[in-house]
Amino acid sequence: MAEGMLATANSSPPAPAGSWATRLFDFSSRALAVTTWLSCGLFGLYILVFYAGALASLSAARWNNVLPGLYTGSHTAATYGMGIHFAAGGTILAMGFIQLLGGIRAKMPALHRWLGRVYVTAAILAGLGGLAFIVTSGTIGGITMNLGFGLYGILMVCCAVQAYRHARARQFSTHRQWAIRLFALAIGSWLYRMEYAIWFLATHKLGHTHNFHGPFDAIMAFFFYVPNLAVAEIYLRGASAKAGPVFKLAGALILSVVVGVLMVATYFFATKYWWPAIINGSA
Repeated sequence: MAEGMLATANSSPPAPAGSWATRLFDFSSRALAVTTWLSCGLFGLYILVFYAGALASLSAARWNNVLPGLYTGSHTAATYGMGIHFAAGGTILAMGFIQLLGGIRAKMPALHRWLGRVYVTAAILAGLGGLAFIVTSGTIGGITMNLGFGLYGILMVCCAVQAYRHARARQFSTHRQWAIRLFALAIGSWLYRMEYAIWFLATHKLGHTHNFHGPFDAIMAFFFYVPNLAVAEIYLRGASAKAGPVFKLAGALILSVVVGVLMVATYFFATKYWWPAIINGSA
């Protein structure tokens, strides 16, 4: 999703320079890239400091302060599976924007390749770690959440494998498309928390139950990553010279709305939760 928002990622020739629809789409794409990368970087650091840090210091019970029921002392395999998920997930969130920068890819290809290997490995570990937790312990939300999160983990692994496979085959255009989809999935854990907070503030927890069995909880089991993939596809098609001005304008409008929501949510979360936790090591 973020690929080429600072430098065009597709192999298709660019749209005419005078196209104001193209310029508007490109501007909204760059705005989304900057907002997403800044927010994801902060959240990734928060995940590494709090969740992975708690496991490393043998105090994983602190997870339950934020996500009740996540840690159970009797499920060692589930705990370490989730710990791997957090550590790898925080890594791909914190470094994702570096890997997708066009300048790094063009001027330092060796660095891009090595960071790519780390990124793909972390994405696979994050997906497998989450799947291990689901298989050994199950989620608090039951079968619906198990299915939603399980599919998320499977898609994460598949996109990482596809991105790596096409890079190895030197099919770089296809590789970048899969890298964008992988990034769109990688930011799912970040969006999951923000979307819940926005919904709670707007509706006073309508459709949510403490054990995550409410109708809103069932929707969120899939909503935190399916729309991301849709936005990624909108970007991939809108960045192509084949896209008409109407599609580009519609895409720019959608991306601009997303930017506005993310900016407000990022400010709230960064000031209230993420930055204090990064500084103090607790949440």
